[in-house]
Amino acid sequence: YNHSIMKGKVLTPFIAAALASGFCDGFTPCSGTSTVSNQMRTSKNSKITTSAGTTRLFDVGDPTGFDSFQIRGDVAKMANMPAGEAQRPFRRTVYSHDDWKKHRSHDRFIVYLLAIFFSGVYKNLYREVAATVFIAAAVLSWNTLVGGYTDFDGVQHGAILLNFAKVGLPLSAFTLTSPALGLLLVFRTNSAYKRWDEARKNWGMNINHTRDLVRMANCFYDSTNVTPEQRIEDLNHVALCTWAFVRAMKRHLSPAEEDEAAFKLELYEKLPKEQAQMIIAAAHRPNRAIQDLSYAIDDLPMHFMRKNEIHMAVTIFEDDLGSSERILTSPVPLFYSRHLTRYLGIWMLLLPLGLYDTFSASWNHIALLPATAVISTMLFGIEVIGTQLEEPFTVLPMQAFCDKIYNWLMEIVTWAPGDNGRPMKEIREEYMKYDTKNDSMTMFQQQVWNK
Repeated sequence: YNHSIMKGKVLTPFIAAALASGFCDGFTPCSGTSTVSNQMRTSKNSKITTSAGTTRLFDVGDPTGFDSFQIRGDVAKMANMPAGEAQRPFRRTVYSHDDWKKHRSHDRFIVYLLAIFFSGVYKNLYREVAATVFIAAAVLSWNTLVGGYTDFDGVQHGAILLNFAKVGLPLSAFTLTSPALGLLLVFRTNSAYKRWDEARKNWGMNINHTRDLVRMANCFYDSTNVTPEQRIEDLNHVALCTWAFVRAMKRHLSPAEEDEAAFKLELYEKLPKEQAQMIIAAAHRPNRAIQDLSYAIDDLPMHFMRKNEIHMAVTIFEDDLGSSERILTSPVPLFYSRHLTRYLGIWMLLLPLGLYDTFSASWNHIALLPATAVISTMLFGIEVIGTQLEEPFTVLPMQAFCDKIYNWLMEIVTWAPGDNGRPMKEIREEYMKYDTKNDSMTMFQQQVWNK
């Protein structure tokens, strides 16, 4: 694309040339399919590996950021995007700086319009749109039969069926009811987005506090009379227990058919066999994982007040889990969703009756058909977006979150006091660990405890 396109100087020739050349690939379904299951993949320009927990059945490239298409090949991938539930794994976008550059590109309007027939949202609407267009065609056909028509030569012909009246409704009926429909759609999408936003914030809190927990464990660890090997083992155990919780939470919020096999495989790969078996066998797996984490924290050699600080992060995990469970098990009130669906469906099915006279200037009112298709696609699309966002966990990149958490935690526990070249000062007595041998506190600790 050149800069003159964005000024609108050659927009029409550009689109024609694009459709006639490279962009025509976008209208051809990709023939190849690939299957990637429970494998380890390496991200570009990085040595950190992540596990792919989703089976790819469609040749649409990377499951994240698929809608940030900007080049011919990206548009072509969209042609094979599945419809319905199968497309939800491909909604799990994780943006990088390059993705944001493409996202805010001034070419986005042209590219998105060229790929409009590949939209995942619109692919879910063909039944609804077909129904409204069918009603429009029926209205058009009936009124032509009973009211006359104009042939291709411009000659007016009389009615074929006599003694019948045209069908139609006053457009004012739709004008009066459209504000209420707009309010219902806005509330639907807003409430659904709030649910998605809360779920994303819960995982943001998980990411923040997993790092915080392992950082405190690493910093507060009392290495007195502890071998370096024991320190590494203890901190690794805390890091793995922390990761096990978020991974169990991800499985808890995901469909069994999508994540169960990958969940078991990852646990057996990263955790001791007995610990993995206990988590898998638990009725509530995140609870079991967080219990193991509590045991691991309690077993660290450090002052009990410092342990309490670490346990506060664990409490936040419980809050995030409870909030996510509430979102998963409590939809937007069903009577609201059902009423909106009925309202919108009836409104759209009757709309061709109100629009018939509006397009009297077109040949035999033929413009009613494309207008009905466009309006129904846009309005039904708003309702579909709200429905898709209402359950956010199968469109959130939770596996990517878990992989990042694992990589970050395992890096944090490799750091040790003084490894940056600055020697650490000797630990003051009041910060020493609790004296379990004599079951007593130092005098300073007792004063702090009394206060």
